Amino acid sequence: MPRFLYSVFFYLILPLVLLRLLWRGRQAPAYRSRIAERFGFFKAPAQKNGLWVHAVSVGESIAAAPVIEHFLATYPNLSVVVTTMTPTGSERVRAMFGDRVFHVYAPYDLPDAVERFLKRVQPSVAVIMETEIWPNMVCQTAAKGIPVILANARLSARSARGYSRLSALTQSVFSQFSQVVAQSADDGARFVSLGVAAEKMTVSGSIKFDLAISLSLRAQARALRERWLGSRPVWIAASTHAGEDEILLAAHRSLLLQEPSALLLLVPRHPERFAKVAELIAVNDFNFQRRSDYQDGICAANTQVILGDTMGELLLLLGCADIAFVGGSLIEHGGHNTLEPAAWGLPVLSGPSDFNFAEISALLEAAGGLRKVADREALAVELQRLFASQDCAQQQGAAAKQVVDNNRGALQRLLAVIKQALLEREAI
Repeated sequence: MPRFLYSVFFYLILPLVLLRLLWRGRQAPAYRSRIAERFGFFKAPAQKNGLWVHAVSVGESIAAAPVIEHFLATYPNLSVVVTTMTPTGSERVRAMFGDRVFHVYAPYDLPDAVERFLKRVQPSVAVIMETEIWPNMVCQTAAKGIPVILANARLSARSARGYSRLSALTQSVFSQFSQVVAQSADDGARFVSLGVAAEKMTVSGSIKFDLAISLSLRAQARALRERWLGSRPVWIAASTHAGEDEILLAAHRSLLLQEPSALLLLVPRHPERFAKVAELIAVNDFNFQRRSDYQDGICAANTQVILGDTMGELLLLLGCADIAFVGGSLIEHGGHNTLEPAAWGLPVLSGPSDFNFAEISALLEAAGGLRKVADREALAVELQRLFASQDCAQQQGAAAKQVVDNNRGALQRLLAVIKQALLEREAI
């Protein structure tokens, strides 16, 4: 009954969902395309009975990449379907895998849309990345006898409290997972309290620690830095949200008093904000360029800010910087992945809001690889300190990278769980 009422509610608000989709499409036209896929209408893949991986957006797609690469390489006859919810996630999947996987938007969590999707794909095993838990998607997949694995799972105390308010629905959904592979013991305990059977819970650590920066990407970043930015001091503000850009630009203004040649790479989280952030930079009287306008030449000497307005390049741009600030943390959003700059060996800065990555932030902070800043003044002070002392910057960056290196191994534990499920379904 709780899931029936949930489905009725979803059907009732569907016009609002579509209006929001069209509204987002005004700023990011990709949202207006392939809408039929969101209702389960698409040409079915030629191969079925394979692995389905659901990664909601860019971050989850990057986290899922080594899982997908492993099964593509190890079992070349296994079909792999990858679903996302956002155009940025879609672009990232296509950039990473091309036609080696079948990519389609995930269906809206409506019973008929989910049914059409499952009928067309017919997966043997479903892997959902992190916390993208949709009641009908989970329950209808499990009802067909398809194991549903929640991978690299995390659940903050705040989110757990929200789920507990809908305990009847939550218990009925969480009990359907065949396995939950959690990032930490605290995450695992919260999942068990919400209905996951204790014997179906595995704590693996975060597979984001297993992020590998390839030699080719390192070479590409080094060449781009040398050609484009030269020897200027560069810091990047990655995955920023509305309400943060003003603070970051003000901190950069203060930094320029000490480091007049410093460059800020400002990379908004969502592409629909590119135009607004460009206006904000201009209103604040900064000389700026767009990454999308780069024509294989050196950055103009008077450029103070570069707007990262391209898709799927965040890892590359991180490799062009000396210091990284990770956004979503100066507002009450919970932060984004601090392990990506740490894997590059960069000193990492973030705001105080990090509940989405609390354990990772705590590890980095305890090791001296990450420092938190509360406001513009504190951020400016940290930037000035790191640029003034190359030794301090190198020590902090090395500490951050050491945390990444020390915590690798979660990927192998997750791969073993997925492999076992595929073997039991005779898919490999």
